[in-house]
Amino acid sequence: MRKRLGMITPSSNSVLEPVTSAMLADAPGVTAHFSRFRVTEIALDAAALNQFDASVMLPAAELLADAKVDAIAWNGTSASWLGIGRDRSLCEAIAARTGIPATTSTLACIDAARALGARHVGLVSPYTDDVQQRIVDVWAGEGVAPHAERHLGLRDNFSFGEVAPATIAEMIRAVAAEGADAIVILCTNLDGAALAAPLERELDIAVLDSVAVTLWRSLGLAGGDIGALAQWGRIFQTMPAIK
Repeated sequence: MRKRLGMITPSSNSVLEPVTSAMLADAPGVTAHFSRFRVTEIALDAAALNQFDASVMLPAAELLADAKVDAIAWNGTSASWLGIGRDRSLCEAIAARTGIPATTSTLACIDAARALGARHVGLVSPYTDDVQQRIVDVWAGEGVAPHAERHLGLRDNFSFGEVAPATIAEMIRAVAAEGADAIVILCTNLDGAALAAPLERELDIAVLDSVAVTLWRSLGLAGGDIGALAQWGRIFQTMPAIK
């Protein structure tokens, strides 16, 4: 049966749509549909944090519901610094308004790390020092304390999509060298999905790209065949725990 996946997308993100579409070329009958709201920077000041208020995100979910999607994902990682409760509340609100099950990139990444039994999780991101430290604290509060990390110190969301894959790969290798057994590329505007499988073979650890893992969780939530995407990394050989 055809599966339609709805993705709530940051307005300045230039990576997640083409990457998700490229991945779904390997999954006949599954399509992704995107709805945007304004996000231009990632920081901890009030203006940046207010970009992620549910009042501006829920209308995007309602528009996706018009396409009769089978699952909706907030395809962004904001709860990693705002607090996981924000995403849980958002998913509940989306389901209440649309009748469609929902997930988020942050929830999917944490679920993926747990599903793989990772004990030493590494984080790779484009974010600033203070945002990265907040992420470390939030994830530790969920029982997934980051073992090692690398970040780029960037604030402008559009600039994240301009980071070369080679730079992302260097960061992953550096975190792996510190003993991580799974590494999360934490940002849906970093072009890292195509790196996961080759680096998993090279380093013999799991590499969890946020775009890929959001697709993994969304497709599982919709009742689709995640095994069709096995070439994109180890996580697609693991069934998500649907709650």
